[in-house]
Amino acid sequence: MKAAFVSDRGVVKVTGEDARNFLNGLVTTDVDRLKPGLGRFGALLTPQGKIVVDFLITEAPAGHGGGFLIDCPRALAQALADKLKFYKLRAKVAVENLTDDLGVLAAWDGALATQPDLTFADPRDERLGVRILIPADLKEKLASLIGAELVDAADYEAHRIALGVPRGGLDFMYGDAFPHETNMDRLAGVDFDKGCYVGQEVVSRMQHRGTARTRSVKVLIDGPAPEVGVPVLAGDKPVGTMGSTARGAGIALVRTDRVADALDAGLTLTAGGLSVKLAEPDVVRMPAKQPVA
Repeated sequence: MKAAFVSDRGVVKVTGEDARNFLNGLVTTDVDRLKPGLGRFGALLTPQGKIVVDFLITEAPAGHGGGFLIDCPRALAQALADKLKFYKLRAKVAVENLTDDLGVLAAWDGALATQPDLTFADPRDERLGVRILIPADLKEKLASLIGAELVDAADYEAHRIALGVPRGGLDFMYGDAFPHETNMDRLAGVDFDKGCYVGQEVVSRMQHRGTARTRSVKVLIDGPAPEVGVPVLAGDKPVGTMGSTARGAGIALVRTDRVADALDAGLTLTAGGLSVKLAEPDVVRMPAKQPVA
């Protein structure tokens, strides 16, 4: 088993008697289904349905003060805390940015020898393993405790990319992408059966009308990797944007209809003058509407 302390992640805590209902009325995932030891994937959206910040969330057990712990990008942790405080109005909740005290240890490729507190399975893809919320200075001790080899965070990034799971700020831009475009509907990040939340009308319309035409897709690279942000071209026509890469794999944000037409025409995809191939060509032909747990 491998474990890596993911230093670019932060933790925001929401507590108080109204915390569950408060969060459930704001985010894409069903907070009512949370309990200690269980994680959910979700996002806070703009009223126009675009992602402000995506995150993993779990419920803290009573021994850790209860409430909800949000595993989010470290660079956006304070902004998320401020946004939640903005929305709270008269709700009986408290919001804290715990990033200086808690971070995220990701562990994958094996079973835990023991299960520490504040551990939950990554709900996006079981192959991503588990997340453990711990102080940074305990990473070596925790890795040993769970029976894992402590490796660099770059190894976790390569694992994420190999699984085709997008990361905000690299594979899509916050404030500029809809959940469907980043595959949140396919990664159990949107609950279409829950009540209203910020941006819900737009997301539901995209789901029911099947209007998502831009998607994050895994690509294969034979040779040097294109830089993040360079256009993906089919012939001389732009069809998307390159995201993160590692060890011969990458993620690109593409217009699926244009890429499908290019494949039908026998055109080669390139990024920065370098050839890229879809890992799963049929993914650009998949129906936009997907059932989500």
